[in-house]
Order: sequence, then structure tokens, then C-alpha cells
Amino acid sequence: MDGLGDTSRRGGPRSAVVVNPVKPVDFDALRRKINRMLAAAGWPPPLWLETTVEDPGEGQTRQAIEAGAEVVFVCGGDGTIMSCVSALVGTDVAMAILPCGTGNLLAANLGLPSDLSANIEAAMAGVRRQIDVGVIEGRFFTVMAGMGFDAQLLKSTSESTKARIGWPAYLVGGVRHLRDRPMRVSIRIDGQPPVRRRARTVLVANVGRLQGGVRLLTAAEPDDGFLDVAVLTPRTIGHWLSLGWAVLFRRTRVPRMEVFRGRRVEVTSNRAQPRELDGDVIEPGRTLRVKVQPLALWLCVPQPARGTDRPWDVLARFRFMEEVGWPGSGARAGRSDPEA
Repeated sequence: MDGLGDTSRRGGPRSAVVVNPVKPVDFDALRRKINRMLAAAGWPPPLWLETTVEDPGEGQTRQAIEAGAEVVFVCGGDGTIMSCVSALVGTDVAMAILPCGTGNLLAANLGLPSDLSANIEAAMAGVRRQIDVGVIEGRFFTVMAGMGFDAQLLKSTSESTKARIGWPAYLVGGVRHLRDRPMRVSIRIDGQPPVRRRARTVLVANVGRLQGGVRLLTAAEPDDGFLDVAVLTPRTIGHWLSLGWAVLFRRTRVPRMEVFRGRRVEVTSNRAQPRELDGDVIEPGRTLRVKVQPLALWLCVPQPARGTDRPWDVLARFRFMEEVGWPGSGARAGRSDPEA
């Protein structure tokens, strides 16, 4: 673990790098790359901190903040990012994402490049963006929380399969649950009278993009002070196919899906359901109580961007893999379906 450098000799901001060591990345190469680029820009050497099973990022990020870091580079997947966010919310310290997991939904939703050098350069350029975060039971998320099918899908997908084939692993895990029994839910938004549905899944989202670049919620923005709520009600394989087709091709009308918006959302099911936050499965429950905390997190971005809708840069991802030695590298209804 390296200490923060002597800032009396260098005028750049102090920084730290929080790394998930489980990810198959050559961290010696990563360390050399980051240290070299920061030094060239006049930044002091960063503090290097590795996550652990017991502490996947929050404690390390708090340590970095206490040490005076003004920028925290986070190298890991969505789980690592979510843990680090818990320490950064409400502070003036900015997070710079270095995607190196099987899922990096926040980076994809914000249009951040997966190229290592580009993200480091963005952090050094000093361009910052504030975004909202969602809060559930004292935990924070930047992408979305879910109850039902989406959480069951995540629960059924093994880490080894994700490491081997990437995001398509979720499709493999989800097929076996397409015919599962729907749940009866009551959805209350901003204290209004509840909406009752027989749903397969309910997603409360800060941004709109899912795994594989699929844009489910076209109006969701990470800095508008609202959460978007998607209620999916397919009952047959045909319903799933028509829903998926409409989402993939961005149809105006998406069958078997309704979209609402609010600052506080309470979802109650008739029985305990799988639940997830930013792609991590949490304990099952009958309720999902979520609120938005507006503009609570600072991020380093290449340029100010609103409504960014760039596809995940696959070529840049492979360039990143090569750089770090990744193995194998060489209550408003927006849409309403009367059938729901």
C-alpha cells in the first residue's frame, strides 16, 4: 500500500486508486500506467488500496478521503463501484471509473470510454459531473434497484460463466426463469394512491441502460432528481419476445411495460422476492423502498454530457484488456400498455 506523495513538490491534486484484486488484471502494469500518467501531469503518486471480501471498497475509499485524496480512481466492476460510492456520497471528492469488471453499467450509461488512458486523462482534465444516487435501506446505488425476475436472473448467473462469456451469461441464467409465477405488487410513488399489478419484475432506475447496451428507459437521466420505475408484466414466452423486440429496436410503445417517475418509490409484493442493487443480489424481501438523493456524487467525465447514449466501445474495451494484461486479450406514466 503506497502513501500519498509529497504534494509540496507537485502541484496536482492528491489521488487514490481503489482496486479489486479479484479481477484478472495485471496490476503491476496498471500501477505503472497510472503512476506514469499522473507523474507526467504533475500529480503526486497516488495511494493504492486493495479491496477485500470483507470490505469491497467502502472502507478503502474512506481511508483515501481521510488521507486527503481529491480524486479516487476505482478499478473494478459494478459491485466495487457501488461500495466506493457509499463513502463518496455527499463529499467533494470525485470518482474516476476505470472499468475492469464483467459489468460496468454506470460507465456505459454515462458514455465513459473503457479505454484506460482516456479515463485517466478525463480525471486529470478536471471535468466533473454531479449525478443523483438512489438510497435503499441505508445503501446507495447509481444504476438501479430491482425486485423479481431481474434479481433472480442475477442470482442464477454464476461468476465463472460471467468471467468466461461476459454479459451474455445473464441471458443464459434468465431463460430458466421466464415461466416463473408473477408477483402481485403494490407500487406507491411520492405518496400517491398505489398502483397494483401482476408483475414479473419492478426496476427503480437512476439511468436507463441494461447489460449489453440495451436501453430500457429512454427518458432516465442521472441528474434530473427523479427515479424512473419500470413495471414489466409479461406472462408468456411470446410476451417476453415482443417486449424484448420493442426494447432492442427502441419502439415508442413497449408491450407489457409501464414506466412511472418519482422521488420516493415503495414497492410491496405479496411474497418475499429476490432483490438487487446495481447488479449485486441482496437479501430477499417483500418491500423495496427507494428514494433519490439529488446530485450527491461527483464523477470525472471526458466532457459535460447529458442524455449520453453511446454504445459500449467494444474495441476500446479490448485495448484496455491488452494494456492491463487481461487473459484472452491477444408518478408520471411515460409508456402504458393496456394489456399489462
